[in-house]
Amino acid sequence: MKTNVDEKQIKGLLTRGVNEVIDFSHLRKRLLSGEKLRIKLGIDPTSPHIHLGRAVSLLKLRDFQNLGHKVVFIIGDFTGVVGDTSDKESERPMLFKKQVEENMKTYIRQAGKILDMEKTEICHNSTWLKKLGYEEIGKQANQFSLAEFINRENIKKRLNLGTRVSLRELLYPLMQGYDSVEVKADVELGGTDQRFNLLAGRTLQEYYGQKPQDVMMTNLILGTDGRKMSSSWGNTINIVDKPSEMFGKIMSLTDDLIITYFEHCTRVDMDKVKKYSEELKAGKNPKDVKMDLAYEITKIYWGEKKSEEAKDYFITVFQKKGIPQEISKMKLANKNILEILVLSKLAKSKSDARRLIGQKGVTVDGKTIESTEETVKKGSIIQKGKRYFVKII
Repeated sequence: MKTNVDEKQIKGLLTRGVNEVIDFSHLRKRLLSGEKLRIKLGIDPTSPHIHLGRAVSLLKLRDFQNLGHKVVFIIGDFTGVVGDTSDKESERPMLFKKQVEENMKTYIRQAGKILDMEKTEICHNSTWLKKLGYEEIGKQANQFSLAEFINRENIKKRLNLGTRVSLRELLYPLMQGYDSVEVKADVELGGTDQRFNLLAGRTLQEYYGQKPQDVMMTNLILGTDGRKMSSSWGNTINIVDKPSEMFGKIMSLTDDLIITYFEHCTRVDMDKVKKYSEELKAGKNPKDVKMDLAYEITKIYWGEKKSEEAKDYFITVFQKKGIPQEISKMKLANKNILEILVLSKLAKSKSDARRLIGQKGVTVDGKTIESTEETVKKGSIIQKGKRYFVKII
């Protein structure tokens, strides 16, 4: 079956946010021919939330889908337990199966914010990986040398430092590679940190008599603290974050990330992105451009109306220092401030509430709270930091 061919779309597909394509000329030729391809992306549910860093590949997956190709979305419920250390400077601990199952409960719904799930083939790799025995794993392992594994930058660094590298970590690339065999992938997507694992798919496909998949590696993006976006570092912008929270996190990014985020996290036309870049170099206020960026990203996951509301919220709360019209209301009148902070989920615990108060991060009706003995009356508005409000009724 042939797909619709648009050379401009294919050029964007092969270059936007892309670090490397293996084999570029081969994949380009197949795309231009109109051949319908099977495009694979796997995500391990090591966290309950899919963040924008992972969404970079999901957006690319949607680009393929829009061109009529078959998308195969693999939830790594087996590989998630074992753990991939491709991007880690230390050994990733194994997760409990129940934890992974809990994490992945909403993964399909989250992915559905980007993909057309009715046209998406959804797989769980435990379906085939848990059936493999030592004999088959041994044959797969024979396709690789130890030298190939330890020459990976992060593994080499850990070995030089004398940090433990478990034999379990050697098995992960085999599992991800075998996923490609099972789903007969024509193309696999992944971040640049996945290079070895992605190439392992090509090797194992050849071993099993399949044509090796082409590989597309997307760039990694930085999180809210300037480090690579990672759930373990807590610097993520999650695609299920509330609109106002998502908008606010994007506005908190450093100015040098604006164009990178436009390219990787939106589908604003690249000619317009180039214009934004030129305007910034010419001295335009970065905050104005970042406002457009936050709007575009929030719109992808929540729609235009919610994105507009998030923008209005940001302007009211952060620029005008006002109180938003729509805030949570809770029946907690005449209770102690510590209790209210916990019950309203503005604080995780009473000790966390004491810490917030000690840091002067809580106000009631605009007055900074300094005493943990404060009682809050009906009608008061509690504010934590710049972003979180609760009205007591």
